[in-house]
Amino acid sequence: MRIAVFATCLADAMFPKAAQATVVLLERLGHEVVFPPAQTCCGQMHINSGYQREALPLVRHHVDVFEEALSNGADAIVAPSGSCVGSVRHQHADVARAQGDGALAGRATQVAARTYELSELLVDFLGVTNVGARYEHRVTYHPTCHSLRVLRVGDKPVQLLREVDGIDLVELPDADTCCGFGGTFALKNADTSIAMMADKLRLVAETEADVLTAGDSSCLMHLGGGLSRLRVGTRTVHLAEILAGEGWEQAL
Repeated sequence: MRIAVFATCLADAMFPKAAQATVVLLERLGHEVVFPPAQTCCGQMHINSGYQREALPLVRHHVDVFEEALSNGADAIVAPSGSCVGSVRHQHADVARAQGDGALAGRATQVAARTYELSELLVDFLGVTNVGARYEHRVTYHPTCHSLRVLRVGDKPVQLLREVDGIDLVELPDADTCCGFGGTFALKNADTSIAMMADKLRLVAETEADVLTAGDSSCLMHLGGGLSRLRVGTRTVHLAEILAGEGWEQAL
């Protein structure tokens, strides 16, 4: 298979390991990975903040870039982010339609149908749960709101983690509660966000996990900041890095 990687803004600017590990993982599984270099922000931040008109050029550019990747032989598009895939799949066509561009809405729908979050791509599209990884740490998994409620990935990430050799996977109590990030919500409603994070971190601490993982760097950034201040010894690692296996960076 040829897979086009949609890296996302956070991977590009702050957390490149999520995208890099995705590439290493897919190549280890025998797939050809392509990275369309013209990709930029998908517009989710603008859309969620109410700036649909300003988001339209970003939606159009995203569709142009990944439509070209598909026409050049890519079988699917993957992003290590439930949040960004949720925007592509559930917002892009609606934004184009609301701004009077029906043709773009149709094209966006076509691109969205070929776009997957990482666990979806592996389990649903590639039919894989055992990716041949080894990770000898005690790990707990936080299902992010976009992956859980927008994409409805269900237990696909957990299916993948259970097959990792050497892992001690422990269930996170009340896992489906929000961590309090929510993009600009954490800025506009800081007190509420901090209280929600505190509840989540208390539950994480109960697991005595070495590593907290999730499929969104944004939520891991939020929780990682809280964990660093608590100094409980738990660190955050993106799901893609665990599935790429210990020592994956040597393959770069």
